[in-house]
Amino acid sequence: MFKKLISDYFSFTKKERTGIIVLLVLIIITIIIPFLYPLFIHQKPVSDAAFKKQMAELVIKQIDTTTNRYARKKYDDDDNRNYREGNDKNYYNKEAKGVLFAFDPNTLDEAGWQRLGIRDKTIATIQKFVSKGGKFYKPEDLGKIWGLHEDEVKRLIPFVQIANPRAANYPDSKPYETKVADKPKYTPSIIDINTADTTALIALPGIGSKLSQRILGFRDKLGGFYKVEQIGETFGLRDSVFQLIKSRFTISNAPVHQLNINTATLDELKAHPYLRYAIANAIVQYRTQHGNYAAVADIKKIMLVTDEVYGKLAPYLKVQ
Repeated sequence: MFKKLISDYFSFTKKERTGIIVLLVLIIITIIIPFLYPLFIHQKPVSDAAFKKQMAELVIKQIDTTTNRYARKKYDDDDNRNYREGNDKNYYNKEAKGVLFAFDPNTLDEAGWQRLGIRDKTIATIQKFVSKGGKFYKPEDLGKIWGLHEDEVKRLIPFVQIANPRAANYPDSKPYETKVADKPKYTPSIIDINTADTTALIALPGIGSKLSQRILGFRDKLGGFYKVEQIGETFGLRDSVFQLIKSRFTISNAPVHQLNINTATLDELKAHPYLRYAIANAIVQYRTQHGNYAAVADIKKIMLVTDEVYGKLAPYLKVQ
């Protein structure tokens, strides 16, 4: 019985035997192919010259990044802020541009400053300083230039080379410190906020093109400012920036645009920044129920109009 079991187990039909033979041939071919591969496909010789070149470039880039670590600080030209104004979060947001090279700030021309990556507005300040007789006596004097930020000064100082600062600029008998008085005086201009355009506002520290448009848009919706403090209510204008530029504004004698509360529609009233829909609707409903207002102060009879709301609204309302 055992022999019969073995015989049944190891006996194959003709098709099975053929399949086994084909399978064995395929296995043998699969084993032999890796050994035959180099005889038919020749690999190109590998040179390590290109690899060494790439490694050398990476080393150079790493050194350049370390040397120019001050260039990684960022500055928002659109926001146009000076580093003396504070150090708010996300203050810098653009990579410093320019090529660093040895230079003498007393003789460098406009093209040279541009090559260093300095902004045109700052270049104009530097050239005005030099044209009026101002001198740089040591590398650290770059920090006296208004508009040249602290990170830019640190980036440029290692490349400053002033030729004979003492002999060329003042007699030896005078102390070096006396030349500090050569720094030009800056007299800020006063801006009438009710007639100013975006160009005048962008010239202020901390005010960019978008923020200047917001201030003017807020002014137009109000109908004009009647006091400087209203500017600080502009959306997006930080209080630190407003306090810095507050003294630069003045208010003209021109009257603000007023809404006639006896004829204005609900849509006209609610479009004013100081009037919410609820208050505007209450003004219209009170007028419908009690007739025209005899005086602007009559709106205080409406419960929603508090003393604070009335104080802000009154200059913008009229009854005839």
